[in-house]
Amino acid sequence: MSEVILEMKNIDKRFSGVHALKSANMELRAGEVHALMGENGAGKSTLMKVLCGIYKRDEGDVILFGEPVNFNTIKESQDAGISIIHQELNMMNHLTVAQNIYIGREPMKKGVYIDDRQMEKDAKELFDRIGVKIDPSAILGTLTVGKQQMVEIAKAISRNSKILILDEPTAALTQVEVEELFKIMNDLRAKGIGMIYISHRMDEINRISDRITVMRDGEYVGTLITKDTTKDEIVKMMVGRVIFGDKKEASNVPEDAEVVLEVKGLNRGKEIKDVSFQLRKGEILGFSGLMGSGRTEVARAIYGADGFDSGEIYINGKKVNIKSPEEAVKNGICYLSEDRKRYGLLLDKSVAENSVLSNLDDYIIAGWINDSKITKDAERENAKLKTKTPSMQQLLRNLSGGNQQKVIIARWLLKNSDIFIFDEPTRGIDIGAKSEMYTLMEELASQGKSIIMISSELSEVQRLSDRVVVMCEGRITGTLDIKDATQEKIMAYATMREE
Repeated sequence: MSEVILEMKNIDKRFSGVHALKSANMELRAGEVHALMGENGAGKSTLMKVLCGIYKRDEGDVILFGEPVNFNTIKESQDAGISIIHQELNMMNHLTVAQNIYIGREPMKKGVYIDDRQMEKDAKELFDRIGVKIDPSAILGTLTVGKQQMVEIAKAISRNSKILILDEPTAALTQVEVEELFKIMNDLRAKGIGMIYISHRMDEINRISDRITVMRDGEYVGTLITKDTTKDEIVKMMVGRVIFGDKKEASNVPEDAEVVLEVKGLNRGKEIKDVSFQLRKGEILGFSGLMGSGRTEVARAIYGADGFDSGEIYINGKKVNIKSPEEAVKNGICYLSEDRKRYGLLLDKSVAENSVLSNLDDYIIAGWINDSKITKDAERENAKLKTKTPSMQQLLRNLSGGNQQKVIIARWLLKNSDIFIFDEPTRGIDIGAKSEMYTLMEELASQGKSIIMISSELSEVQRLSDRVVVMCEGRITGTLDIKDATQEKIMAYATMREE
């Protein structure tokens, strides 16, 4: 059994009366991938920030390589051999790959000039060591997210880090990039580097981790050996209940339900090819397909975010000409982007402000903003959605991903939207929040709202959809009633390329 290189014992942390960590524990061995799991708000990130010196713990002990430590800054933890790879990469896109790796530690020529040639040589040797093919002279912003992540890992290795913390590292990666990441992690594991892996993706946890530590409400629940446990055991520890629903067996939508949205012959270059479908009142219409199939492109075209070359869109039987998101909203269509933080949220504004963002004019009377009405309406809609927030004045960035998603939904409920387009609605949110999102979507449909749900998770598509539209390379290759939508059939249509 490998030596223990990190112990965190009975860690306590409070913020203004909020008990964020309560006697939390964590152990890491050399050459181990140790998964850290729990719902959003369970304390995972707080515990890692304590470890890295971002937060100062109130109580407890951190023992690193057999010695007690007490880091006050992230630089101190980096110097001691700990590096964290954040989900949202914090890098400089206008600089080269090599410059990003060695920023602040550049090799110098005659003690005066930065030696770019030597820096690129060192970066290439570093990439060769971890088995990655990246041009050190390339501008970082031109690389895919997956390659940028490899650069972050290389940067950590260049500091001789012995412990890597990877926070949701695969959230924005393609399957090919995930495989590349796992290969690098296995190579690092063989070299004795310990890794703490934070993820909500059960299949990845089972593949890559050796042990799993589960947290709930800031407390340590337990540690499991991955190969000896099951998904249900992990979920029970995380949320105290089993929440994975079965496949929906039959549609909830009557056959004579009115058509609220019809798309006919939608085309745009090679991205959208002759797409036609109908959405009925109270229906959850799942859109499935592999990456690059055109699902998001169709959604953005319907919403007016991107144009299209030809085709027709009808709402409640009436042809509409939607050229912008504003026109889509006026027609009762709302769109929840997969990239919420880029397209849907103002993180430095309050929950209340984000909730009324789409109909702010309704709260302006004689040039004055009616703050009390904003707060009252935001409280009402967020209470319906069970949004967890201390108050409507809380900054949105302080809420978990699942609760941020609920605030966006509150916004569209206040706008009285009838057609909801959910693009990857559970991406980046934890298992408990995922279950709540499922319930919420089902409640919206039961109230007569109509939903287009784009999801890369087949189990999610099967769990929620009344019908499933499958796309491949910009085309609809099949439409299945949920009773017929087996994973095998969905995948067959998803890989049905044109001859």
